[in-house]
Amino acid sequence: MSDSLRALAEERADRKIKFYKNFKAYVIVNAFLAIINAIFTPDFWWVLFPVFFWGIGVFVDFLKAFVFTDKFETEEYRERKIQEEMEKLRK
Repeated sequence: MSDSLRALAEERADRKIKFYKNFKAYVIVNAFLAIINAIFTPDFWWVLFPVFFWGIGVFVDFLKAFVFTDKFETEEYRERKIQEEMEKLRK
């Protein structure tokens, strides 16, 4: 139990660290790109494309790290689903 609890905690911590690193890179790189865009091509804001598409990835990392954390990871949830499937098969 202790080893699985530690493994789960490590996995969650790794997801949060990944999110923070990705978000930091997202802000820095896109700020730099926005400055370049404003200086060299102010009439076309191409910077919105990487902001939008990379932003989707950052949002997914956020959801994985902070929103969808408990429900599907625990042994209790898995065991409950196994019992539900066994009940269905008995009927």
